[in-house]
Amino acid sequence: MSKPAPSQLLKALACLTFAAFLFSIMGVCIRYASHSVDNATIVFFRNFIGLFIFVPLLLNKGVSFFKTEKLWMHTWRSVVGLTAMYGFFYAIANLKLSNAMVFTYSSPIFIPLIAWLFLKEKITLSMLIAAGMGLIGVLCVAKPDSGMFNLMSGIGLGASFLAAMAFVTVRALTATEPPERIVFYFCLIGSLISMLPMFWLWRPYSLRELSLLMAAGLLANISQLFLSNAYKLAPAGQIGPVNYIAIIFAGIWGYLFWRELPDGLSLVGFSLILTAILICSPLFKKRR
Repeated sequence: MSKPAPSQLLKALACLTFAAFLFSIMGVCIRYASHSVDNATIVFFRNFIGLFIFVPLLLNKGVSFFKTEKLWMHTWRSVVGLTAMYGFFYAIANLKLSNAMVFTYSSPIFIPLIAWLFLKEKITLSMLIAAGMGLIGVLCVAKPDSGMFNLMSGIGLGASFLAAMAFVTVRALTATEPPERIVFYFCLIGSLISMLPMFWLWRPYSLRELSLLMAAGLLANISQLFLSNAYKLAPAGQIGPVNYIAIIFAGIWGYLFWRELPDGLSLVGFSLILTAILICSPLFKKRR
């Protein structure tokens, strides 16, 4: 793969930074919404609102653009990704915002293991070391205090693992499917599945609640579009680590809105996770 031009790389970094910024604000909206709205409803709105972004694409390219022969893979990716989303949003509602973002962004630690299990990709010693280091980092952030795992660390780790499984499925889908189609099916199938638990808890929502839910859905999906554009402009290994600036943004919002400050153990966890992800990145491997 040829190196991207400096201007192209700059655009990619700008897109990725903006995506991380939007994703961190989404976390703020979810935290405020979670004060009075249940997790199932938040997940539904995040997916359902995303469908409206595809209306212009549907009008422009027609229904044929969304035809697929990989419906079962889209369904599997949606089920796994949606389950991870329930866990992430629960973490955002119950943890410090920066700590919750760590779970959201720690899934790359598990990707080599899942790719080895399901895609038969080679796994190296450095990948195993990185996975162990990342796992310790996540535990430092979650601080299990009841045996080996408390509820929050179990949910966070489970969500990270499932998100990694969804990411590996997306990687397999990109061989035949464009990114827009992949995101569309995730929003569509995710909306249909998350509609069921949401209806059990349905009630009239205030204008403030609806505004937060709609904002979270729009921010999440617009962030995904900027993320996809960034990876079109430059290789993931070259720009990927910039994604983790979302944790810094989340830390700023956490302090400004809730006076949250990470403790020493959380900072150690952040460092271990970032180091583990850098070890796994293609950029690190090229320099070895």
